Amino acid sequence: MFRTLYAKLAAVLLGLFLLFGLFHVASTVVTTRLYLQEVDQHVNRELASSLAKEEILMTNGRINRKALERVFHQLMVINPAIEVYLLDPTGRILAFSAPPGTVKRERVDLQPIRDFLARSRRMPILGDDPRGSDRQKVFSVAELPPRGSARPTASTPPQGFLYVILGSEKYEAEAAPLRGSYVLRQSARAGIAVVILTCIAGLVLFRALTGRLRSLTSRVERFTKDGTLESAATSSIGRDEIDQLDREFRRMADRIGEQVRELKETDALRRELVANVSHDLRTPLAALRGYLETLLLKEGTLPPEKRRAYLETAARHSESLGQLVSELFELATLNSREAPPELEPFSLAELVSDVTQKFRLAAERKRVALRATPPTELPFALGNIAMIERVLENLIDNALRYTPAGGSVTVSVEQADETLLVKVLDTGTGIAAEDLPRIFDRFYRGRSGEPKEDGAGLGLAIAQRILELHGGRIEVESTPGAGSRFRFQLSSAAAAPAAKAG
Repeated sequence: MFRTLYAKLAAVLLGLFLLFGLFHVASTVVTTRLYLQEVDQHVNRELASSLAKEEILMTNGRINRKALERVFHQLMVINPAIEVYLLDPTGRILAFSAPPGTVKRERVDLQPIRDFLARSRRMPILGDDPRGSDRQKVFSVAELPPRGSARPTASTPPQGFLYVILGSEKYEAEAAPLRGSYVLRQSARAGIAVVILTCIAGLVLFRALTGRLRSLTSRVERFTKDGTLESAATSSIGRDEIDQLDREFRRMADRIGEQVRELKETDALRRELVANVSHDLRTPLAALRGYLETLLLKEGTLPPEKRRAYLETAARHSESLGQLVSELFELATLNSREAPPELEPFSLAELVSDVTQKFRLAAERKRVALRATPPTELPFALGNIAMIERVLENLIDNALRYTPAGGSVTVSVEQADETLLVKVLDTGTGIAAEDLPRIFDRFYRGRSGEPKEDGAGLGLAIAQRILELHGGRIEVESTPGAGSRFRFQLSSAAAAPAAKAG
């Protein structure tokens, strides 16, 4: 029954308003009683004083019984709901108008009497009820001064007090059922009406508010089952928590969808990688095994020059296999790195010259002109020198592989604002437009690719990953038949003093 948020909110609302209704009835009863007591005490405030002025009730500490009886008789005729008590200066009860045997106190506390006479407290002021050992009621009181004195003084203290209880037991017995019945009846009606109307309004509002939550829950369940995200009718400009939750769910769903697509692409690339690795490993292994088996089968019958040619071919395939395994390990290591490499300032011009010199002999063998044109005055670059050297080696090796005899490969460096721009240009076969987006994929070879033993297709992927770890990328432009232009940027050490210091 209370599984839904709406049911829980409705139960909480009903419970709160039930408590509110009970509190309202109880507070109404209490405040009404206090209000009636205050009115009664205000109206009869001077009652005891008037009675004390009409009759001389005490003379030299002795009670005037006849005068007291006249007062009792007069009050019982006019207002039987009050009770009169005559007190001595210490609060001891000397006489009373209540029936014999009903008075249970011998003394009345004088502090409420002093507060009443001094008007030091707000009404109602409650005093001891002589007819109850623990009850208090509103009263009126007057001092009884000595004869010939209008009021007591420090030298002439009062002879006693005329203490009038304004709500006798008879009054309470008659008024309580009527007052309780009326107050409770009116309070109950008002409380029930308020509770019903407020609950109806609250349930309607809760229904409207939880409606969006139900819609969102339905869309979440549907997204969980089949991955589809329905459009919502909620306003996109809402600012409450439900609208925020809706927007965050949409962002989460979009992110999950994007991650699922990335996982599918990654899985496809993994399958392609496994297939390519299997194929590229199988080719040199099969060739190596074939030549070694030939040498074993024809041992002693092969001429020396033939035997040496087989061994050189087997060694070449073994070297190709070792290079492939090394590149795979290097790429796996780079892909597993999350922290950026340690950067240091270094001379990019010197590095370009050194790497170019390494490929000078290979370029001469292919009859390709290899040139490096770094400027003489160039600020230090900021990067990992070993990784950047690997990038340059892969780009130059790739350029030489696809540049025919008579062509040229040029490596240049120039300063661009706070970065250093490295360019590798060749006059080779170029790259087809449909191959450009995938040339940095692992094991990918375009239509103008060389034979497999000339490379595994990992060089550009390794170079791109290194530049990504440095916060950059390799850009490429190519025209089929006219050559390709690769370029990347490195931060200048002068533009990053904090990194340089580190």
